[in-house]
Amino acid sequence: MDLGATGIQLLSETPTYYLFARDNLVALVERTPGGCGSIGGTGILTERGLAYLVWRDGQAFLAGKGFEQPASPEQAAAVRTFSADLKAAVAGSEAGGTSP
Repeated sequence: MDLGATGIQLLSETPTYYLFARDNLVALVERTPGGCGSIGGTGILTERGLAYLVWRDGQAFLAGKGFEQPASPEQAAAVRTFSADLKAAVAGSEAGGTSP
């Protein structure tokens, strides 16, 4: 998997998961014998902790343990872009059967 052009970094790995990040965005990806499996939800690190993008009545929010705050359009776009870039990189890994 080539992450160089995406700016995504492999931060950590365990026998069952990879942890990827770019800027203040993070996601876990399942580690499989063939490389990468399913992708978890993208989280964004905020001043109050890890939060996930949720939508209610057309409004974007960042929701975390014990808090919820409106998400800016830039934050929502960053989560979507990171998720799409990571999905594309993981798809390349699955096709090639290689690890990050």
